[in-house]
Amino acid sequence: MTRLRDGAVTAVTAQCGGTRIAADAPYDGRVTEELLRGPEDFDAFWRAARDEAARVDPAPRRVEVLRRNAREVVTRVAFRTTGGLTLGGWLREPADGAVDRLLVRLHGYGGSGGPPEALGLPRTAELSPVLRGLPELGLVEGIPKVAAEHVLHGIGHRDTYVHRGCVQDVWLAVTAACLLQPSGAGRVGLTGSSFGGGIGALALPLESRAEAACLDVPSFGNHPERLRTPCAGSGEAVRLAARTDPLVRGTIAYFDAATAAARVTRPVLIAAARHDPVVPPVGQFAVFRALGGPKALLALTAGHLEHPGRAAEERLMRGAFAQWLRDPPPAG
Repeated sequence: MTRLRDGAVTAVTAQCGGTRIAADAPYDGRVTEELLRGPEDFDAFWRAARDEAARVDPAPRRVEVLRRNAREVVTRVAFRTTGGLTLGGWLREPADGAVDRLLVRLHGYGGSGGPPEALGLPRTAELSPVLRGLPELGLVEGIPKVAAEHVLHGIGHRDTYVHRGCVQDVWLAVTAACLLQPSGAGRVGLTGSSFGGGIGALALPLESRAEAACLDVPSFGNHPERLRTPCAGSGEAVRLAARTDPLVRGTIAYFDAATAAARVTRPVLIAAARHDPVVPPVGQFAVFRALGGPKALLALTAGHLEHPGRAAEERLMRGAFAQWLRDPPPAG
């Protein structure tokens, strides 16, 4: 797999397991200095959110063993987060109990009905939390579970916006994973897809425990462009809301995944789609361009869409993610 160490999105070829996919340059993922900089108090806002999360003991607990075989044990777990909420998730552990690495894996909008397929890293425990408001283990009274409504919840102010709490959920999920499997706390990785990719990008600048991350078709990048780009995903609800509510633009400036990515110094692999009706590609590639540390790009034919090569690309992506997390380049 070709690793890119600069900000240019040039022709990239990634190869893993005998499958190859090439990305053609250029891509419209340009980012402005204004976008990279963000609001004047962007960093102070997120430090305050991080400090609030750090005061919470997630008190993680194993609730129910769902599957046990010779290879692994999958357990439903629960942990506490900010706002007095308790969320659920799934912990996948090696059957022999030998763990020296942790992965926190973030789902897309729509929530999660179970843990994702394991990446297959040896001696690794994977925690897959369900973030606040989302089905089924993250459902919270008063927070809509439908993506187009969830994405607008509390959007009138940066301190009440649901995505602030979702990022805090990620930080506390990392803490929960470290408490559940302390032997793996020295090597923490993070993956996120779509919604989870964008929320993961927002969490990474202040998540010093993560040594590397992989984000798949990340959402919430380059909100100014997203507001100009109709789509079939949650971004359309935000785009329409911003037409009539002047507060929306001010709030989402603090929740731009590209602005956050500029502050990330740890190695990140981005899988971005050339065509995606749900998450505008301009935002996905903006997250890649903005990243401030070692990075690599895997350009997919399409995201959130069936196409003839999808299965092969998904195999490639899984292999690339495993390789990146197993042997990441040094942090910047």
